[in-house]
Amino acid sequence: MEAHKTITLLLVDDDITFVKIVQHHLQKFQGREFKLIWKERVEEALTEVRENKAIDIILTDYSLPGANGLEFCLQLNAMNSEIPIIFVTATRDFKLAVDAMKLGVEDFLVKEDISELLLPKTIINALEKHRTRRQMEAVEKRMLIAAKRAEAIRELVVTVCHEFNNPLAAIKISADLLSRQFPENEKKLLREFDKHFQKIEGEIKRLRDINFERLEVNG
Repeated sequence: MEAHKTITLLLVDDDITFVKIVQHHLQKFQGREFKLIWKERVEEALTEVRENKAIDIILTDYSLPGANGLEFCLQLNAMNSEIPIIFVTATRDFKLAVDAMKLGVEDFLVKEDISELLLPKTIINALEKHRTRRQMEAVEKRMLIAAKRAEAIRELVVTVCHEFNNPLAAIKISADLLSRQFPENEKKLLREFDKHFQKIEGEIKRLRDINFERLEVNG
C-alpha cells in the first residue's frame, strides 16, 4: 500500500455504539487516515459495493437486520468482489470463525477485544495480506502461462526436428552413395555439401536441446 493513502472502510453494523467506537479508534494511527462509510443493512452494503469502487476493506458484524454476516460474505463472493473482509462478532464462536475464514474472510475479531491499537493494525495487516496474496496469484498465473507456452514450443520443436530429420537422413545416405561413385578429383562439391549438411544437423541439435525448464522460469 501507498504510505499515506486514505483507507476507505465500509462498516456494516446496526449498532450505533459500535460505529462510534470504530470511528474513535480510527481517528489517529501512525499518521494513517481512514474514511468510514457506515451501512446498517446487507442490502445497503451490497449497493455501496456495486457503486463505490473506492472501498478498500469491509468490516462486517455477524448479526445484521434481515441477513447475517456469513450470508453477506456469500453474496459478495457471488458478485466476484475482491475487497478484503474483516468479520466481527460479539461472541467467541470458533465454528463461526472457521466458517467465515472458509468464505475468504481475512481476519476475525471479537468486539470486546477491539482496541484503539488492535483495530487499525488488523485493518492494515488484512490489506497487506490481501495485497501479497494477489501478487502471488498474479505470479502463479504468469508462471502457468509461461509453462503452457514453453510446452507448446517444445511440441513444435519436436515436430520440426522430426520433419527435418527424416528427409535429411535420406539426403545424407544418397550423398554417401554418390561420394563412393565419384572420382577423388570430383568430390570437392560433395565435401562442401557435407560441410553445410553438418551445420544444418548442428542447428537442429541445438534446437532440440533448448532448456525448456529455464524458458518456463524466465517466461
